[in-house]
Amino acid sequence: MESAQGVDMLERVRNICRPLPEVEELIDGFGHHVFKVKGKSFVMMSENDGVPGLSLKSDKEQQYLLLQKGGYVKTPYIGHHGWVSLDHTAVPDWDELAGLIKEGYLLAAPKRLVKQVLEVE
Repeated sequence: MESAQGVDMLERVRNICRPLPEVEELIDGFGHHVFKVKGKSFVMMSENDGVPGLSLKSDKEQQYLLLQKGGYVKTPYIGHHGWVSLDHTAVPDWDELAGLIKEGYLLAAPKRLVKQVLEVE
């Protein structure tokens, strides 16, 4: 992430993920920032021509609702698994995104970590 908007987006995602147990951030072979729990991705970020992108793991029901609502698009290549991406023309709603990132984490995390997170709430 090189643009000011991309760096800001990455820092916001890091702050959302920081309290979640056993999250790791890495850069994959395509240069995407990927957030994983126990080897399973739940957030991917990239930047194309200075425009940051954010993709989130979701289930197909949530994906359908988000696509109907607007502001999200089906993620290329992995959208058939339920992933959604923030529409690059939409203004991010960070309260909503924080909830969606946490939901993606809960979908990817093993049961013991899900239990740990839900007990804190």
